[in-house]
Amino acid sequence: MSVANKNVSKWYKVAGIGMVCGLALAGCDRSEKEDTTETAELTEQESASTENTAATAVSCDDPMVQDRLKTALKNTLNQQAQTLAANYANDAEISLASGAITNKTNGIVIDVQNAAVLQAANDNGMTTCQASVSMTLPSEDLYQASQVQAANNLPSLQSRLAQNNIRINNNMLVDDAFTYVVSTQGGQVRTRIAGQPALITVVADVMAGSVFKSAMDEQRAQRSTERRAAQNDDSQSAPVRQPQVVKPVEPIRPTQPATPPTINNPSSNTDSGASATPEVKTPATPAVPKSVPKDESIDMVIIEDDSATY
Repeated sequence: MSVANKNVSKWYKVAGIGMVCGLALAGCDRSEKEDTTETAELTEQESASTENTAATAVSCDDPMVQDRLKTALKNTLNQQAQTLAANYANDAEISLASGAITNKTNGIVIDVQNAAVLQAANDNGMTTCQASVSMTLPSEDLYQASQVQAANNLPSLQSRLAQNNIRINNNMLVDDAFTYVVSTQGGQVRTRIAGQPALITVVADVMAGSVFKSAMDEQRAQRSTERRAAQNDDSQSAPVRQPQVVKPVEPIRPTQPATPPTINNPSSNTDSGASATPEVKTPATPAVPKSVPKDESIDMVIIEDDSATY
């Protein structure tokens, strides 16, 4: 091989090595650029996700959140009260008025106070909140429910509230540690009750007991009315006695005195043959008592009695 060919061959080798190194360097540089680009994209995505989470997190004391919570409370309360009232009615074999439970639950005043974050928003934007939730019930419902509990030997309302850390103030029941979860979905605020709060269970039982007591009282009154109506029907259907004509009794005639027998006395003169008529004696007239003089100046009066014996 000539010297020129050898030089060309060396150049190719050098050029080849340089090209390989260049390609290698180019490849390394491209890899570094791709890694850098992917890292930047991930960082942007995480940042966007963090910003999205922060944007979708809802405040616990937001008025819309509290409105959603009150609606959820009434719906859950109504469902549980319906179930409990149906159980009471089935056991007693009576029927309840349609819509009675709904009317009761609609009359409950629900309030939410002192809302605070219990757990910050997670990756799904769900925030756990805690607040003081109160439910104000009509006094009549509390009274009727207490009668039902006493009649069935159930724990009193006060004892149940104490066991579940629920305060009672007149006819207001308060749970100071009520937990709920808020989030947004499709741009809509979502509020969900966490767990099975004792406040809802107790109030639902009170509503069911009150409706059940009213139904029992109404049934007793209806039965009493039916009994009175049946008694009136019996008295009206009884045959009416027709008055009978009573013949007057003839007065009793007074008893006539017996006629004394005629006594024939024998004649004193039998020789003459003539009958003598008996002599009828006239009764002597009683002597009239002598009157006493009314002269007040006379001290003593002596009356002579002809019939007296001296």
